[in-house]
Amino acid sequence: MKSYLARPNEIERKWYIVDAEGKTLGRMATQIATVLRGKHKPEFTPHVDTGDFVVVVNAEKIVLTGKKLDQKFYTYHTGYAGGLRQIPYRKMIAEQPEKIIMSAVKGMLPKTRLGRKMLTKLKVFAGPTHKHEAQTPEELSV
Repeated sequence: MKSYLARPNEIERKWYIVDAEGKTLGRMATQIATVLRGKHKPEFTPHVDTGDFVVVVNAEKIVLTGKKLDQKFYTYHTGYAGGLRQIPYRKMIAEQPEKIIMSAVKGMLPKTRLGRKMLTKLKVFAGPTHKHEAQTPEELSV
């Protein structure tokens, strides 16, 4: 018996919507990464992008447990000497809540060209409205 390998032109993609209000960041990000990767489907193939699209709304109302709002930092480097920058998550939620969810999910996807392609299927919005109503996304229980 041969193993089934999905072909890129045979994959049917669905759209899902996730309401992030009151959800824990890490627990929500793992389930979003699973859907983006396609591991929830029986035809999952590791070297083919079999995942679905995910729309996240209310990103500004995400919850971090414990003291992470003040103790956890978003760190990046500008590329110049002494250019290490650290921004506390409390400030990130106020200014760029979409970036928090994107970086959490990005860390859970493969670090390859395929992983970067999967991340483009994630659409994050700070408020309750989004511009993908035409795709009629289904509610994803997180």
